[in-house]
Amino acid sequence: MNRSRPVYFRNSLDLRDKVQVKTLRKRLKLSPDQFADALRKSGNSISALVKEASAARPVKLEA
Repeated sequence: MNRSRPVYFRNSLDLRDKVQVKTLRKRLKLSPDQFADALRKSGNSISALVKEASAARPVKLEA
């Protein structure tokens, strides 16, 4: 039988893998709603998600 091997890309998020999604969400320190919003805006590219997450987080002002 000819079966196609699964193709994994290092720089894209596999949304079917719950562990990968949970790990990335915790690493970016986003709530599930914020993560879903960033994912909708930027797609499944990890680098784009990191950029979107940094823009979504509030900026801390040092006094």
